[in-house]
Order: sequence, then structure tokens, then C-alpha cells
Amino acid sequence: MKVTELLRKDIMLMDLQSTTKNEVIDEMIASLEKHHVINNADQFKEAILKREEQATTGLGNGIAMPHAKTVAVNEATVLFAKSNKGVDYESLDGEPTYLFFMIAVPDGLYDTHLQALAALSRSLLDEKFIEGLKSAKTPDEVVNIFRKREEESEEKEVNVQADTSEKPFIVAVTACPTGIAHTYMAEEALKKKAAEMNVDIRVETNGSEGVKNRLTDDEIRRAKGVIVAADKKVEMSRFNGKPLLERPVSEGINKPEELISKVIKGDAPTFHAENDDRQKEEPSNTSVWGKIYKDLMNGVSHMLPFVVGGGILMAISFLFESTLGDDSVTFKFLNTIGGNAFNFLIPILAGYIAMSIGDRPGLMPGMVGGLMAVNSNAGFLGGLAAGFLAGYIVVFLKKLFRGMPRSLEGLKPILLYPILSLFIVGTLMYFIIGPIFSSINTAVVDFLSDMGTANAVLLGALLGGMMSIDMGGPFNKAAYTFSIGVFTDTGDGSFMAAVMAGGMIPPLAIALATTFFKNKFTDEERRSGLSNYLLGISFITEGAIPFAASDPLRIIGSSIVGSAIAGGLTQLWNTAIPAPHGGIFVIALAERPFMFLIALLIGTVITGLLIGFWRKPVKQ
Repeated sequence: MKVTELLRKDIMLMDLQSTTKNEVIDEMIASLEKHHVINNADQFKEAILKREEQATTGLGNGIAMPHAKTVAVNEATVLFAKSNKGVDYESLDGEPTYLFFMIAVPDGLYDTHLQALAALSRSLLDEKFIEGLKSAKTPDEVVNIFRKREEESEEKEVNVQADTSEKPFIVAVTACPTGIAHTYMAEEALKKKAAEMNVDIRVETNGSEGVKNRLTDDEIRRAKGVIVAADKKVEMSRFNGKPLLERPVSEGINKPEELISKVIKGDAPTFHAENDDRQKEEPSNTSVWGKIYKDLMNGVSHMLPFVVGGGILMAISFLFESTLGDDSVTFKFLNTIGGNAFNFLIPILAGYIAMSIGDRPGLMPGMVGGLMAVNSNAGFLGGLAAGFLAGYIVVFLKKLFRGMPRSLEGLKPILLYPILSLFIVGTLMYFIIGPIFSSINTAVVDFLSDMGTANAVLLGALLGGMMSIDMGGPFNKAAYTFSIGVFTDTGDGSFMAAVMAGGMIPPLAIALATTFFKNKFTDEERRSGLSNYLLGISFITEGAIPFAASDPLRIIGSSIVGSAIAGGLTQLWNTAIPAPHGGIFVIALAERPFMFLIALLIGTVITGLLIGFWRKPVKQ
């Protein structure tokens, strides 16, 4: 696929009227929405702004490349826009921006699309090409300029073999958080400048299509040094002992000569893997709770596919058990598959928590610790403890062996870390952690089993309300994780019913309010509100976030009330959902499904009315 296949003449903006960065983004998004490239303007803008927070996409030289990959996009598209006056887009060089390429990428992106977008990124470093775009007057001229560039690129793909034996050789890695634009622009800039400097270079890209042109061990060994131009975590241990410069990806684009010169002149510091304790995707000022939350969510996110897949198949098997009996082949077949998936839950949770903390050496002791938690009846809580324990033991071992002779470096990952971490984690789990958390787990299960109706209602209301406090943030995830833990340890889906109802209500109530209180919402909000019907019934709470961001007190306050009431009612009426996700689509698996729907309806109507009466009329 070529760039010209993603460019659309009908959406181009040849004379942007906006004068600020935010207005430019809005004007381009309006064109995408008008021509049905995107299905949710608010969600797409949120993704665009999130990318801008990581680093400006104003690349300098009069170019900006805002981009996002999200389910709000219907088809991969590149929108070209031009400002004749120039806009302050907070570019890296501080100069006005004239050319804009807004890249809209759907979640299910194909490699061919990514290759086309990579080609676009590389083209933007050609000054002659850029001057042609700046002087273009019509969309046809823009397309012709791109078509000519593609033809020239095809002609260049002829045999270009040269004797590189006399050239200095270096290697590089480029990567940005989304992996759509900056990754390939940095690659092209480094290659272009290296050719001018008579330097041989191999560049590995870590973009949305994964790692391409992976550096070989032989290339790394032969290289005079390494350049890592990246804004996200890349595999660093392979560069142990090599001169290495690590810089933001923007410097790979704007300062390729400086980076290459430093490596060639021997000014790059030697990289030692055992000292690499930085968390590249984590700011240095991250709080302790923020670090714990990130590590926990790494385990939960990897565990969820096992929870959802195994839980729903097991729930379906119970339907067949109730009609065909527990001797039926269908019941045994589905129950066995779901049960096998469930067997991995706690080991996966613990393993990936440990890996988030201690990197790859933490995975094995974490998973084994999680399995020991299962076998000792320490349950979900024991698995959490095993994951954090294994991760920090690996961190301790890395610091302990930091001063080892370089000749023994290879022993660490293949011998010392696996044996010692497993021994320490296993010992602590067997003699201390397992028995302690087994007792705690038993006490929690007994408490939940003996809990009276009033206490159950209060806990259900608390869990339901927490789902609406931050709609996908720490409170939401804490309630959901607690319910999964109870579900995993006891098989009781009562609290899953509470959190599912609580999480479905915010988007459903917003959809209801935008339908019946039209004067309280703008035209754009009413259009976005309609999509929340689908998001709500699918248990996707995040659909309410754009509304909550624009009016937090009324939206969040109203949602907490309705979600808490619904969560409490699910426990009052003894409903349960033995599936951890799915919303309305798993209602058939629920115990007392009609009462669950009534609780959901009551909470939705209450929140919808609160929002409708609380908000003030808007001026269109």
C-alpha cells in the first residue's frame, strides 16, 4: 500500500483558518468526522491530545504530524492540511508550522498501512518534497507530488552496493510511544546523515508493526557504537559493554549529525546492563502508589484474557449442566477448557507483576510463586504478594551483583538470577507467605460466606460506586480487581454483578440524558451520546470519560449515585454473573438475570435524571 492510497482529496484543507494549536486539531478532526473517517470525534481528539502530552508532534521545519491509533477510527487515513499564515504548534524548533498531516489509524491496522505511514514519515525529511507541498494550491497537486515521490522511491530501489569495508559502522534503534511517525522519521534522518558522513549504519525500528530490521548479535559486536533514539522502553541488555548514546526520538530526527559524530569520535559512554535500572516509560517523579499501580495493572492486564475467556466458557458450561446434567459431553468439554484457562490466572498475574518490577528475570520466579500461592490455598492475595516479592527480589539481586567482574556478566541472566530468585521466592512462599495468606484468604472467604444481607448490600454499593469514580482509573480497577479475586477464589459472581452494573451505568445514563434532555447538550455531545448506548451495554465505562472530563462534578457525581444504588440492589436481590466481562451479552449466564436488569435500569434512570436536571442548558 502506498501513501497515495491513504490520502483523500475530499478531506484536504488547503487553507486552514485556525490560529492556535487546539483550533487546528479541532478543524482537522471536524473534516475527518464530516467525511466519516472517524466515528467518535471526542474519543479521537482525546487520543490525539494524549499523544501530544508525550511529546509535541510539531516536528520543526514547518511540519506537524498529529496522529492516533484508536477504535474511534473507521479506516486508515492521512489528512493533509496547509496554513498559509503559519500556526504556533509548539514545534521542536519553535518556528511556525505550515504543513499538517493528521494520521488516523484504526486499532486493527494492517502491516501494509503501517508501511505506507512509515514511507510518509521518511518523505517529510526531503526538503525539495516539502517545498513542493508548501507551494501546492489544490488537492490534485498534493496527490501528484506524493505520486511523483513514490515513483522516484521505486526507481531508487535498485542495486546500491558499495564497498563499505573502509567505512566506520554503527547501529541504532528508533522508537516512539505510538510507533507511527517519529520512529521512521528518526530512522530516515540517521540513514541520510550517515550516508553524507560516509558512515555505514543499520537502524532497527520499534514501531506499531513491531520490531523491524532487528539488529543481529554480529552487527552489534562489529559496531563502533550504538544510538538509541527512543521514547519508550527497548531491549537494552544486548548492548552491554558497547559505547551507547541514549536520546529522545526527536533528537534522532533533528540532531542526527551530532549523535553520529559522538559515537564515531568515541564520546559515547559505555553501557552496562546491570546498571540499567531506569524505567523508560515511567517519569522520575512517579509516586510510590503510582509505581505499585503500574506494576499491578501489568499483571491484571495480562491476566484478563484468561479471566474473560475461561470465565465465560465455564459459565456457558454451567448452562448445559443445568439442562443436560453434569455427565453431558458438552458440559465437560467447555468446563475443561475454561477450567484450564482459569488455572493460569494467578501464576500469570504474579509473573507479570514481577516482570514489570524486575524486567525479564522476574517472570519465572513470579509465575512459580503464583503457582505456589494456588497450591497453598493462598489464592488471589497470595498471588499478588508473590508477584511483588519476586519482582523486588530480582531488583535486589541486580544491585547485589552489580560489582561482578565483566567476564562473569553472562552468568547473571542464565544462572545466578534464575536459581537464587527461585530459591528465595520459593522458600518464602513455602514457609511464610503461603501459610499467612492462606489464613487470610480463608478468613476473607468465610467472612464473605457469612456476610449478612445488609453488609452485602453496603459492599455492593461501595463496589458499584467505585466503578464510576474515575471510569477506568485506579478506583475502577481496584473494585474490578477485588471482584475478580473473589470470583477466582470462590467462584461466586455476586460482586461481579455489582461492578458490572456499576460500570455500565455511566455511559448508559449519558446516552439516556442526551436523548431526553437535548437542550442540556451540544449537537456534538448528542451525537457522541448515541454511541454510549452500545458502549454501556458492552460494559465499556470509558465511553463516559469525554463527558466527565468536560463536566466532572455533575457527570461523576450523578454516576456514583446511580452506580452505588445499582450495585447495592444486585446484592439485595441475590444476583450473580459468573463471567468477568461482556455486559448485556452475558446476561443469559446470570443468576436472576431479570433482577439484574431491573437494578441496572433503576441506576441508569436515576443517573440520567440527575444529569438532566443538574446540567444547565447550553447555547449551540
